[in-house]
Amino acid sequence: MIELSEFEEMYLKRMFEFYDSTPDGILKTTQLSEMLSVSPASVSEMIQRLASRDLVTHIPYKGSRLTPLGFQQAARVKRRECLLEILLSEVIGYSGDINEAACKMEHDMGPELESAIDRMLGYPEFTPSGKRIPLIERSVETSTEGLLLPIRNIPPGSESVVEILAVDSIEKRTLESFGITIGSVIITSESGISCNGSPVEMSESISKKILARVRGTKID
Repeated sequence: MIELSEFEEMYLKRMFEFYDSTPDGILKTTQLSEMLSVSPASVSEMIQRLASRDLVTHIPYKGSRLTPLGFQQAARVKRRECLLEILLSEVIGYSGDINEAACKMEHDMGPELESAIDRMLGYPEFTPSGKRIPLIERSVETSTEGLLLPIRNIPPGSESVVEILAVDSIEKRTLESFGITIGSVIITSESGISCNGSPVEMSESISKKILARVRGTKID
């Protein structure tokens, strides 16, 4: 695994975003300078540093491109940002600047935490805005027993116990009227969700904010 500084990751991520929209383009130093709000001299220095690590190819008087290794590293940084955006917006219900928060957090996320969030979110392929999340090689776990997951992502035929309600006060009162509180037993099936033996209908957005611990018991 390549160790990268926060600034190196930011440069790679911005270059990835450029190539995501312009696959055959060559990113000019002035363009990257504007994207990062830094001086062209600082960009030139960083490009040389990244090129020495085989992450970037510099083309004199034209610009730079990501190498295959650089593209791989950049895609992982962007992927972390996308996963955090989903976690903050759809599960936690964060009301602040989601992009800013995700950008700050992505640099401290290791592979194990990334995998855990990916699993908890149900291995998403798109962000809430519809953008495809960069693909990487990953190990998809088929067993969810013992995991804390949004009930939206719990596979049919499972029994789980509610541990966290990441909802506002109005949503909480609505859920309580359906009998959904901390400790409630949730059963998911192909036909829907039931709580403590009674069928419950709820929006997809709410089902992502109710986190339950999967017992793994299969329901016939």
